[in-house]
Amino acid sequence: MAENPRQNDEQVEAEQPLMTHLIEMRDRLLRVVLAVLLIFLGVFYFANDLYHIVATPLMQHLPEGASMISTKPAGTFFTPMKLALVLSIFAAMPFILYQIWAFVAPGLYSHERKLILPLLVSSTGLFYAGMVFAYYVVFPLMFSFFIAVAPEGVEVMTDISEYLDFVLKIFFAFGVAFEVPIATIVLVWTGATTPEKLADKRPYIIVGAFVIGMLLTPPDIISQTLLAIPMWLLFEAGLIASRYFLRMKQEREEAEEGEELETEEDMEAALDRYEQEEPGRGRQDSGEDKTK
Repeated sequence: MAENPRQNDEQVEAEQPLMTHLIEMRDRLLRVVLAVLLIFLGVFYFANDLYHIVATPLMQHLPEGASMISTKPAGTFFTPMKLALVLSIFAAMPFILYQIWAFVAPGLYSHERKLILPLLVSSTGLFYAGMVFAYYVVFPLMFSFFIAVAPEGVEVMTDISEYLDFVLKIFFAFGVAFEVPIATIVLVWTGATTPEKLADKRPYIIVGAFVIGMLLTPPDIISQTLLAIPMWLLFEAGLIASRYFLRMKQEREEAEEGEELETEEDMEAALDRYEQEEPGRGRQDSGEDKTK
């Protein structure tokens, strides 16, 4: 059976945009990797100093004469390098989010672009704010508690690799937890729920915040509470912001409906004027157009 040339042309046209998107995605991923690599090369020399800064909340609460240890032969080299790489990714986050934004922006409406760009910027700031909160508020209280409850005769000597894995988990947990307002706004904006329904479910959300705090933090009441309470407060902030964005969305939709109504009224008025100038002609032409 002979192939249909028209079907082949349609298939080629469908494949070309897909290949274009894949090529653009590849280019943006390469830019992200290059940005992270450049930042890593810049902070590579200061890896040990960066680790000392990250370890300060624990070292300040260690007993006099105690210090951290390394139980792996190459731990003193690879652990600071791992920290430098992770911090490079965190530092490149604004550029990474911009590449994501630039990739999806052409497929969005103008009002969607106006909303998503501020959400990307605010989500980055909230993620950094969560990390800062963990470092300056959570770590001092948590490490002082851990060391205070150490059994008598037990000397606290923390491995540098284990400590880094622990604090990175806490950083990530608080960074993600601080994204609660963004998640609330997106749920309301997409129509998945309403501010009123979320407000009615507030007791369940508060309980859920403490459950998440229990799962994402060590098994102590201090760190759990320090994660759950900010999540609850950030939910309330997201609820307020979602009402504002929802009101803006409704006003925009009403304005668009008003413009469409004005356009229809203008067309009707123009048709009436034409009919007055040539009686019976305007309606007749309109009827002929509809029949055609």
